[in-house]
Amino acid sequence: MLLEKIKTPGLAHLSYLIGSGGQAAVIDPRRDCDIYLEMARRQGLEITHIFETHCHEDLVSGAPILAELTGARVLHGPQPQLVAYAETTREKETFKIGQLQIEVLETPGHTDDHLAFALFDSHYPEKSVGVFTGDALFIGDVGRTDFYPDRAEEVAGLLYDSLTKILTLGDQAIVYPAHGAGSVCGAGMAEREFSTLGHERLNNPRLQITDREEFIRFKLEERHYQPPYFKLMEHLNSQGARPCPSSLRPRNLSLQQVKDSAADVLIDVREPMAYASGHLPGSINLPVSMMTAFAGWFINEKDSLVLLATDQNQLETARRHLMRIGLDNVLGGYTGMVATAAKGESLSQIPMIATKEVAQRLGEPDVDWCLLDVRSADERDETAIEGSEHIYVGHLNQGWKQLDKNRRYTLMCASGMRATVAAAWLASKGFDKVDIYLGSMGAWKAEPG
Repeated sequence: MLLEKIKTPGLAHLSYLIGSGGQAAVIDPRRDCDIYLEMARRQGLEITHIFETHCHEDLVSGAPILAELTGARVLHGPQPQLVAYAETTREKETFKIGQLQIEVLETPGHTDDHLAFALFDSHYPEKSVGVFTGDALFIGDVGRTDFYPDRAEEVAGLLYDSLTKILTLGDQAIVYPAHGAGSVCGAGMAEREFSTLGHERLNNPRLQITDREEFIRFKLEERHYQPPYFKLMEHLNSQGARPCPSSLRPRNLSLQQVKDSAADVLIDVREPMAYASGHLPGSINLPVSMMTAFAGWFINEKDSLVLLATDQNQLETARRHLMRIGLDNVLGGYTGMVATAAKGESLSQIPMIATKEVAQRLGEPDVDWCLLDVRSADERDETAIEGSEHIYVGHLNQGWKQLDKNRRYTLMCASGMRATVAAAWLASKGFDKVDIYLGSMGAWKAEPG
């Protein structure tokens, strides 16, 4: 018997391979799905079933691709018009994988088509071994319910009912969610990726709300951000995405080829300090570690891209992250930034300033200067610097149009990472009076007095 968790870095996506008796099933596969084939083959298993908990909003599903490679059946929730490549499965249907059995639970709320899959061992049929909860129940949190704003109360209530249904499987059931901490699908997930329904019942703050109306009120007050690329994911995951590009290593470009490429977007994927110290004019900064969180805010599906990195591994990792959210149009990559500087090529810089300078500017009010906080609204509610203004970093994708290019902007966040992404974006739009608060809120809090 086999149960393997496959984690996708960046997206904090969790998928699963289960197997028994020569058969295997995959739950919520990612687009680059060779890993499931390799794992199954090593164990002498044939993938016969693919189960999707819902139509994902934050990543490209690998289900149609894996089905084409294996001939496996794809099972999806009860809205067949949404998913062209899948069969519809419904409440209480069961599927045998060797001595394992999957039982379907309809669990709407996060999305209308959402399913959970209870896992049983035929040798111990009375109680489920575990449950694949998708985006309904996480470790320490529950799913967001903001995708149907015109039905906000209804879907929040549906999620409450679905969670109640899942909990009836018993405290012994192990929880296998579709995401871990760091995902855009929830804000309160625990760092660990293992739990049971019993532990969640006792410790998950959202499950402590036992009154349905109170739960609905709580969900209605939540604030989530929806990157524009969510719409692209919904489209790709209803029709079925193409297989991954044949090679994930971008074509090597010379500096002249970068200049001649006419790419829509130059993406510098190095860390913020490296970017701020020297970068190609007009490039934006999306560090590899932040790629999947923010690329979908600033890049459109049809944009042609050139990646600028420290080395080949960084280039390949960046392209892999982009591919997982359907951004495939990468013309090539360049890794010679240090050599470029050594040759005397013109590079742009973004200054970084420390707490003392920020405090001094705040103490000498200037209508032509703005301390712009790009953290989330929830973060800002917890603590904010008096005199600062606020625009969420992702909302600068259009919000820059309302800013005055004649003003000076100091960008800040929690540490300076998102501030650099924001400052780079503004600089690419012609803002030439921007700098970054180094350390940002962390440094502000650490300042004595």
